[in-house]
Amino acid sequence: MPRIDPNSLQNLQERVIKTNKVSKTHKGGKTASWNALVVVGDGEGHVGVALGKARAIPDAIRKGTEAAKKSLIRVPLVDRTIPHEVVCSEGACTVVLRPAAPGTGVVAGGSVRAILEAAGIQDVLAKTLGSHNAVNTAWVTIKALKMLKHPKQVVEARGIPSEQLSARWAAAVAASAMSSEAENVGEA
Repeated sequence: MPRIDPNSLQNLQERVIKTNKVSKTHKGGKTASWNALVVVGDGEGHVGVALGKARAIPDAIRKGTEAAKKSLIRVPLVDRTIPHEVVCSEGACTVVLRPAAPGTGVVAGGSVRAILEAAGIQDVLAKTLGSHNAVNTAWVTIKALKMLKHPKQVVEARGIPSEQLSARWAAAVAASAMSSEAENVGEA
């Protein structure tokens, strides 16, 4: 997957999902530190998540934001939702993402909701099973979003004729073809 340049994206917004105070005990006493889980997204299909660690909260948030910008991924969107259902597990945490009808909204909670909103997904049903730890849930959600395939990619890989596609997928493939033609015209 090619790396996405955060400087080329406009409207990148950051959101702190969770902060956590931690301390380490030394011979001379305890040393306090902070973790900040940060999500960065442009609302148009690009999202990144990272964990920043520092002695102060603002520094942890800044580090998390910089790391999240370096870990941006592209999420395929079809009519404001995801193209297909995906179930992803990592350790004790499982995330289920399902496409939803227009007007449903983001039916999710915790870090899953923050990540999906930052990516620009507006209609989706999500469920977290097992562990509800915000950090682990964030990693599993990003892993699930990486598993999504755009209908155009699936059609090309399988060599399926367009007559066999469902109406929603056929519309998504046609819209994708029109947007790529518009980009080619703009570059010329």
